[in-house]
Amino acid sequence: MRMEGNKLLATFRKANRRNYRQWITSYLFLLPALLFFIMFVVYPMIRGVYMSFFDYNITSFNFIGLENYKTLFHDKTFHKSLINTIVLVAVAVPIIIAFSIFISMTIYKRSEFIRSLFRGIFYLPAVTSVVSVTVVWGWIYHPNYGVLNYITDLFGFAPVSWLGDSRTALMAITLILITTSVGQPIILYVASLGNIPTTYIEAAQIDRATPGQIFRKIIWPLLMPTNLYVIVITTINSFQIFALIQLLTSGGPIHSTSTVMYSVYEQAFLLGNFGLASSMGVVLAVVIGIIAIVQFKYLGSDVEY
Repeated sequence: MRMEGNKLLATFRKANRRNYRQWITSYLFLLPALLFFIMFVVYPMIRGVYMSFFDYNITSFNFIGLENYKTLFHDKTFHKSLINTIVLVAVAVPIIIAFSIFISMTIYKRSEFIRSLFRGIFYLPAVTSVVSVTVVWGWIYHPNYGVLNYITDLFGFAPVSWLGDSRTALMAITLILITTSVGQPIILYVASLGNIPTTYIEAAQIDRATPGQIFRKIIWPLLMPTNLYVIVITTINSFQIFALIQLLTSGGPIHSTSTVMYSVYEQAFLLGNFGLASSMGVVLAVVIGIIAIVQFKYLGSDVEY
């Protein structure tokens, strides 16, 4: 009995050593990615929070506590940027989701060639240089020789300075954001629709369910894992819009297209107020975090992980 016990103990110790070596080996392979993540993601985040408590500019680095946050609380320009960002996200995200699902449901039953063709067409803006896309849209919106004004002129409308008018500039930017953001959701939705068992839909059709009922009761619930991912990622990306603003309007006219991300850039790299810019970044991160938590709470309850 004692010999058998010793053998079992030796076997157990040997298995533990083998598992320990495998654990060490796994983390050694992960180490480069972990170091990269810590150096370029975790440390900048901590450093940004730290800097938000300082009056940090070219000439000084003085601890001021919550003064930067108090300044933001009374800064009407930042309020305008935050409202613009929320409006942009609130308009763009639902349209992106609805349009992506509509296109996906339209093409997923087509031939492989048609599916690949349309996925490529809609995904092209996502892999194209943002500068190139912005230049093209700048031509489209040009008040004198833009394509959009040429089309509206055919219907008797007067030319509009789409990016120069505070009433239309933000919606013009939102339209560009939508067209450049539907590529990935369409690819994900097409793949997810292909995984829905056709027997569910056929059984519902036999029971005389309408297309709307089939979508609400079968397709939409089975798309919830994809919906959760797409909605969260699209929301985060929309909150971080910057390049379009910088290249097309620089936040104008009269801050009508200024977003929080552009305000961070403006304060940090144009005005040199790195502490105030860091506090803006912290506020934006908190807002995104709260919205993501709400999305996970109400959309993630039906998702199996």
